[in-house]
Amino acid sequence: MHSDQGSQYTAQAYREKLKHHKMQCSMSRKGNCHDNAVAESFFHTLKEELVRDERFTSLREAKQKLFSYIQLYYNRQRLHSALGYQAPLEYERMQAVAQ
Repeated sequence: MHSDQGSQYTAQAYREKLKHHKMQCSMSRKGNCHDNAVAESFFHTLKEELVRDERFTSLREAKQKLFSYIQLYYNRQRLHSALGYQAPLEYERMQAVAQ
């Protein structure tokens, strides 16, 4: 699990939970935002496109909307500049055909 060095990620309870699930903790270097740029970009987009003005009525609703946003929209339909303005699913198809 990669994160920055925020207090929530350095907390012992969090690190123990990772260990319990046999996950390795990885943190970006202190003060180096470039180590975590891809994740930071994704979470910025998520906040702007889904979360900013949304008021979820329950944890279940939030999970459902997050799943729909990521799996049905972000990965399948949303155009990504890093992929030449293609959706990830289409980009993967094109890469498979090219090989």
